[in-house]
Amino acid sequence: MSMSFALFAQRYQDADFGPIQYVILIIAWAVILVAVAGIWKMFRKAGEPGWASIVPIYNAIVLGRIAGLSGFMIFLMFIPCIAIIPVLMLNMKLAERFGKNAGFGVLAFFVPFICYPILGFGSAQYQGPLTTRAVLARRSGQPDFRNLP
Repeated sequence: MSMSFALFAQRYQDADFGPIQYVILIIAWAVILVAVAGIWKMFRKAGEPGWASIVPIYNAIVLGRIAGLSGFMIFLMFIPCIAIIPVLMLNMKLAERFGKNAGFGVLAFFVPFICYPILGFGSAQYQGPLTTRAVLARRSGQPDFRNLP
């Protein structure tokens, strides 16, 4: 038994947002604002302009530059089914650039709206591109004094 649109519209004409939906909407907007502010701060820590974080395609390009991805990998981020791998790599490299481990990068892949504000507002400092020697020294726990000024 199918219901025509006219009967549906008559039956549900008073459908309206209730108080629960407004609370959910306010919480969603708060999460979005905190995430945008965190990404803005993260861009500023990396030496990029903060406004670049709110321009849709440009922010992905700048984020790829901050993480040190090649131009080809940044291009692959815009191809729908293939984009999972470059975005995962982006988050892992971004975590390394801010002094976090790969696990934080994987977590950022799944919940960037939580992890990016942690990088932006937290004590993590942008370390720039790391040499292979510096990465190996950091993983082994031994300091690399060759990169000091």
